[in-house]
Amino acid sequence: MSQYEGELVREAPYLTPQAKTEILQVLTFLESFGDELDGLMEISAPNPYVKMSTYLVKRHLEAKAVTPTSLIGASGVPYATASRRLREMIDSGLIEQRPRTASGRSFSLHPSAKMLEEWKQFSSRVRRLAAQSFGTEDRRADTQDYYFGGSYLEAQTIQPPQVLLEPLKLSGGLRVLVHGDPTFMVMHGLKRQFEQVVGCSIQQRAFSIDRLHEEAVKNALRTTSRYDLIAFDLPWVGEFAEKGYLLPLDEILDIERLNPSDFHTAGWQAAHWGGQPYGVPSQTTPELLFYRKDLLAEAGLEPPHSTDAVLNVAAELHEPAMGRYGIAWNAARGTALGHTFMTTCADFGQPILDLPKQAGGYDASRLAGADYRPTIDTDLGLAAAEYLMALLQYSPPDILSMSWYERVRPFANGRVAMAYGYTLLAPYFEQNPSCAAYGKVGYLPHPSGPNAANIAPVGGYLLGIPANIAPERLAAATEALIVFTSPEAQTLCRTRQQNQSALFGRRRSRSAPPFADIRSGRRHVLARRTAVLAAPARSGNQRHHPHLRRGMPRHAARRPITESRVAGCTGSCRSPLARSRKTLTGGIHGPQSSCR
Repeated sequence: MSQYEGELVREAPYLTPQAKTEILQVLTFLESFGDELDGLMEISAPNPYVKMSTYLVKRHLEAKAVTPTSLIGASGVPYATASRRLREMIDSGLIEQRPRTASGRSFSLHPSAKMLEEWKQFSSRVRRLAAQSFGTEDRRADTQDYYFGGSYLEAQTIQPPQVLLEPLKLSGGLRVLVHGDPTFMVMHGLKRQFEQVVGCSIQQRAFSIDRLHEEAVKNALRTTSRYDLIAFDLPWVGEFAEKGYLLPLDEILDIERLNPSDFHTAGWQAAHWGGQPYGVPSQTTPELLFYRKDLLAEAGLEPPHSTDAVLNVAAELHEPAMGRYGIAWNAARGTALGHTFMTTCADFGQPILDLPKQAGGYDASRLAGADYRPTIDTDLGLAAAEYLMALLQYSPPDILSMSWYERVRPFANGRVAMAYGYTLLAPYFEQNPSCAAYGKVGYLPHPSGPNAANIAPVGGYLLGIPANIAPERLAAATEALIVFTSPEAQTLCRTRQQNQSALFGRRRSRSAPPFADIRSGRRHVLARRTAVLAAPARSGNQRHHPHLRRGMPRHAARRPITESRVAGCTGSCRSPLARSRKTLTGGIHGPQSSCR
């Protein structure tokens, strides 16, 4: 038992999707081969150890429960003999038991880390022996798409999430408030597997971004929280921490259990307020410029690295009569347009607050308790507004209703040639051969304004624990938080649903190929996209404000000040500007005054 009650067992590394598939293939082969051997001669004796371990591992990988009775039934030997062999396997540390009831008289059975590691190695040996003995026509796909460091990273396999040694005791099950985006929907699709891991039912409620904020605030004002865990946008950390909506995590658990060094720097630092972490990254996704490589090549155009180049390319590829438009972006009134304006200010080198300058950028590490003023009504803020106004003439007619998802859909189906988009949504066209953009997309960090840096703004969500959670539920909620944000959980989510959040996960160990995608045939696509981001992330060059060092793009997390209000002000005030095309000077003066 770990020193932490209910802690995940981490005796061996995790199984990659490739290793998991390999084991299942070998298990299926062995079952069929065993049946053939049994029919070869009338005299035969089954091996209960092999039959039971084969059955147990296969059911585990399929997330199906196994009881002592069902495992004994799969042994192929009499009940008494199978019971003795089962006890031997438990005593040798190959099988783990977990209580199914409060009385502890009924158990479910699970393969231990030791058994899974042995099966992983055995499966690899079987494939090699088969290839040496019978030959193979095709090389493995993962050796065809080789990239530097890939073989080393693939060797660092991790297991599927191990069940907690003690199931969580939560009346009514674990209750979670989440955002209705692909990442959390994938977790909902894996509800059964996660329930098996934590040992209790899971109730999940999902809202759109603005309604999620509204529900989180309502929940904080209740006497007792309705949720054990809540998801919240990175920029809300400051507001929620200042108002006491969240528990500081360093006061309720040992932070080292989260393995914080494995999180991407921008995502982990943005989870802090006043030096304390208030959430754990559950999704980290940068925003890039997507562009159609084929269309640019046909027109003889280079990928745009500056805002002027974006306008030129958009103008060349804008053909409304043919049903094609130059570019799509977030222009919907409110939070969507507010985020766009703030990140565009960053593209021009203008922070939205009067942050102190430091070497290479701005210091955003001491926002708590500081009296910062908005810096929207500036020359660079005006330049950012002029750029967005210029984009309107090359945008689809419904651009003023487009937000995060709406801008990617027309890009995927070929209606627009370029789009700003979060990498979270790239699978919509990268994994759908029926899309016009399938296999034809290039990726760039945000094109920059004059004398500014190319950056990739990082957004995403955190999971935290409400401050008003019932005291008797706190310990279990803490364990669930560790489970849901673990490397094992991230890889499980990617194994399922064809990797909905493939490009830039919350953890370094699960973001680099081969963990970036479960399909080796598409790994070269992800390697190309990851190249835009991986170098600054691995070198520690992520910052909360965008800037550039030695030509490498840095990721800029939207800082956790009370940005929900700032975004609302800028998005609401700039929307009439876009609709009526009133003077730009007046258009940015309004948000400046409102934010003050």
